[in-house]
Amino acid sequence: MIYRSRAPLRLGLAGGGTDVNPYSDLYGGAILNATISLFAYASIEPTKENGIILQGLDRNEEERFDLTNQLPFTGKLDLVKGVYNRIQKDYSLPPINFKLSTFVDAPAGSGLGTSSTLVVAIIGAFVEMLKLPLGDYDIAHYAYEIERKDMQLAGGKQDQYAAMFGGVNFMEFFANDKVIVNPLRIRQEYLSELENNLVLYFTSTSRESATIIKEQQKNVVDKNEKSIEAMHHLKEQSQMMKEALLKGRLNEIGEILDYGFKQKKQMAANISNDKLDEIYEAAKKAGASGGKISGAGGGGFMFFYCPGNNRYKVIEALHKFGGTVKNYQFTQTGLTTWTTQ
Repeated sequence: MIYRSRAPLRLGLAGGGTDVNPYSDLYGGAILNATISLFAYASIEPTKENGIILQGLDRNEEERFDLTNQLPFTGKLDLVKGVYNRIQKDYSLPPINFKLSTFVDAPAGSGLGTSSTLVVAIIGAFVEMLKLPLGDYDIAHYAYEIERKDMQLAGGKQDQYAAMFGGVNFMEFFANDKVIVNPLRIRQEYLSELENNLVLYFTSTSRESATIIKEQQKNVVDKNEKSIEAMHHLKEQSQMMKEALLKGRLNEIGEILDYGFKQKKQMAANISNDKLDEIYEAAKKAGASGGKISGAGGGGFMFFYCPGNNRYKVIEALHKFGGTVKNYQFTQTGLTTWTTQ
């Protein structure tokens, strides 16, 4: 038998960064995101070979270990090991030989929530194999704990919940890791127009988000007024985006994104840079009404709202920067698991 799972990556449309502690603990955070048709996959296959085989198929990485309760972190496939180690600790896996393979449709550090989505997918494969008694919120919180607490990786909470629930969601974040996911019932024609008008562009660079996020966290601890005020505005932006999408005021989307992009750059240094600013201004000059850098910033994917038929002019303007436009559709489902022969 092979136990499989997949979970969708996401676009953070508004409120990005307000899901990160300590801001969410002190002030409460709010984010609006939507999952897209790029995925993280995980498969677990019992084998006749002795031991454990881990494979990151998209990264051409493989490691082999004797059967053990805890796998060592080596800088390779550490997210897989983090999930395995925590599940061993909590549930004691049976002593079976297996191969665990993963694949992600976007590179690490690209700003689409790849790491957290991969953790959710890996947990999903183990849940499918072991029939673990975990509900939707349980799996998302479990993924958050493994990344942020067990492995001490800096970041927020939205990605794990987006990957688990799927669709377009307005998420609220409170103290003590409390999260409420509010699915939005957006009319299909509004969603289709949003999908048509949002151009997703990979800058062909990846970045280490932890450095940016740690600075953002430090700014809150140090009571940096400019940074905290920017986060307040981003939380307000998530409400603006929710209302615009629910009421079909799509002509406001670009301006809301533009407002958020200006605020985001106040949260920490290196969220943007000269090249990213140049790309952003070129897209606006070609007809985009706004956009943002996806995720923590510093590189990876950007996306732009292009009203009317401006998407084609914007795509043409972006060619000279050496990146690639990525096709996608919005998805309505989150983590999916299944078993096959």
